[in-house]
Amino acid sequence: MAEQNKIFKVKAGEFSFSIDQAAADAADLMQKSPTEFNILKGHRSVNAKLLEENAFGKKMKIEVDGETYEVEIRDELDQMLDQMGFSAVSGKQIKEIKAPMPGLVLEVVVVNGQEVKEGDKILILEAMKMENSIMIHANATIKRVAVTAGQAVEKGQVLVELE
Repeated sequence: MAEQNKIFKVKAGEFSFSIDQAAADAADLMQKSPTEFNILKGHRSVNAKLLEENAFGKKMKIEVDGETYEVEIRDELDQMLDQMGFSAVSGKQIKEIKAPMPGLVLEVVVVNGQEVKEGDKILILEAMKMENSIMIHANATIKRVAVTAGQAVEKGQVLVELE
């Protein structure tokens, strides 16, 4: 069975666009160093340099032809979390992390009383034959881990309570 074509939403400065996995795979991209890339688009060659990247690669600062851009890439799970209202929690105090979809808890990487920072991985949830890392979207303290590895969960079920 062929893997479905994933769609990524990209925000670069004031520009927003979508790109699918097939287009990303077809891009004529050459990595010159760990942080420098060359992209051929049409008859134009563009050099890009990665200046900063967050811990899980979804936000970065890139320099292209002397201009610096803040870039954010949202995959399908991020987009689903946005639709469920998880993206709006950064300014609020959240009290619990709920399962965004039914699945199987593969691994829990936090313990009761642990301090976590925005972007830290909480657990890994397998859903639709894909492993999804569930991240925290604000600094918090783990009050209670409500699930264990190997446990099946339903959409909306509380996974972790926060203080």
